[in-house]
Amino acid sequence: MDCIERSKEIRRLTLECIASIGVGHVGGCLSVADLLAVLYTKHMNVDPGDPQMKGRDRLVMSKGHAGPALYATLASFGFFPKEMLKTLNKIGTRLPSHCNMQLTPGVDMTTGSLGQGISCAVGMAIGAKIAREKARVYCVIGDGESQEGQVWEAVMLAAHKKLGNFTLFVDNNGMQIDDTTQNIVAVEDYEKKFKAFGFNAIRVDGHNHSAIDMAIEKAKRCKTRPTAIILDTVKGKGVKFIEEMGVGNHSFSFGAAELEKALAELN
Repeated sequence: MDCIERSKEIRRLTLECIASIGVGHVGGCLSVADLLAVLYTKHMNVDPGDPQMKGRDRLVMSKGHAGPALYATLASFGFFPKEMLKTLNKIGTRLPSHCNMQLTPGVDMTTGSLGQGISCAVGMAIGAKIAREKARVYCVIGDGESQEGQVWEAVMLAAHKKLGNFTLFVDNNGMQIDDTTQNIVAVEDYEKKFKAFGFNAIRVDGHNHSAIDMAIEKAKRCKTRPTAIILDTVKGKGVKFIEEMGVGNHSFSFGAAELEKALAELN
């Protein structure tokens, strides 16, 4: 399955997952689907048959409310049966609404309290260097999340430690739970900020698979500095009526009727 087909499947599985419970963070899940498709199809050194494989690459979904998109990706690659996606956030589930490393095969860090995931990811990258592992650590943060001071503390440490094995993705969709990021706390210009902190910084269209792929390859070649890849994305990407909801698509009721309409667009 190529990246295009994989991204379609990730979106479909994500929507089916959220529809199974009837409510969820649809917009911010769909905006990272293309990244996840490229990352797992072409770059992640992982084994679905052995999720705890020694020396594996790690992904930390610091914006933990995008857990369903990560779950859909992991199911698509065979970490667990796709039928399990329909247990999202239900009693006894292994798929809580936010990522939990104790429950879900393939999830490397429990996240949800914004700003903390990136700190854990930086710690993982430091640990991999100490252990002399070739493992790479990837982390996804939201643009709203980047208003957290803890994010920039972690960025500062990553640069200080010269973590060439660490790549940070910023899902720059311009929206957060209450309003646009511009109206809440504007963080731009990301490239200038990350470069000022000592990062290699790359900005790309977050829905262009070739551009994402090339940016990750550039990050791998940068051995002496961590890399930040700023992904300019559309919240709710792939389903027009969800995109058009704007800020309202952060989290909303999404049941059978909405699923049917969304899948018709995806198909």
